[in-house]
Amino acid sequence: MRHLNLHHLRYFWLVARCGNLTQAARQLNLSQSSLSIQIRQLEDSLGTALFDRGNRRLELTPFGAMVLHYAQEIFELSEELARAVDGEASRSRVRFRIGSVSTLSRNFQEHFLQPLMTEPDLHLVIESGGMEELLSRLESFQLDLVLSNRPIGSQGESDWRCQQLARQRVSLVGRPDPSLSLLRFPKDLARLRLLLPGRNSDIRTQLDALFDRWEIEPNIVAEVDDMSMLRLLARDGLGVAAVPRVVVKDELKERKLVVLHDFREIFENFYAISVKRLRKNSTWTRLLRRATQKQPLPA
Repeated sequence: MRHLNLHHLRYFWLVARCGNLTQAARQLNLSQSSLSIQIRQLEDSLGTALFDRGNRRLELTPFGAMVLHYAQEIFELSEELARAVDGEASRSRVRFRIGSVSTLSRNFQEHFLQPLMTEPDLHLVIESGGMEELLSRLESFQLDLVLSNRPIGSQGESDWRCQQLARQRVSLVGRPDPSLSLLRFPKDLARLRLLLPGRNSDIRTQLDALFDRWEIEPNIVAEVDDMSMLRLLARDGLGVAAVPRVVVKDELKERKLVVLHDFREIFENFYAISVKRLRKNSTWTRLLRRATQKQPLPA
């Protein structure tokens, strides 16, 4: 079994956090050359480079990013142990970093994450972005989890874990209007001003297939990737929107919007994407367990 020099690992951890040898050497009260030698010794023991030294600023290699992830956990636990030995009652807060695909419903995110928001020992970091960017950050251990409305399979050497969290039927919603209550589906669908998800959405793919089967040419007035924007446009009466009910749950409750039609064959799926790690993340396991114990999404 390989044995790591924890002194060298701590030196690497500080250098990676500082981004340069000079600042880290100053904190450690070491010469820059001495610190550089010890980082090299750690790399030799691991058998691969931790930093890309091609630029003036030290940049982590993909392997270095993985080592940093584990070093962060090791030294956070070490600090917690020191506080426990000293009799301090307070525990360190575990940082759990979640990436959320920018097209994902904010209401769904809140529903899913709510069980963890009251845990005193947890510090949530929630960031949004495009799918490719978030997966890249997940692979380099800058994120612990990605929430998405699109699944992903194994790609190349990446060992993704994709778990379905929830599934919800898509509905057509609009402002209360007596004339809309008399609509006949699918016959009258073509005369509505439709607000639809963008063409990269799984919902849109399903809708387009349904329109073709019904032989309907839809009157699309806007294509919007952001579910929150679709909600606002429908709420302001600019058209009727095809969305999962969780997106407009508050507006439905307050009768600012009403359901005009349920597309019984069209669903929005929600996924959690992680990458295989040598050690299971207890926060992720707890999050899944508590989330599945919550009330289901609005029907």
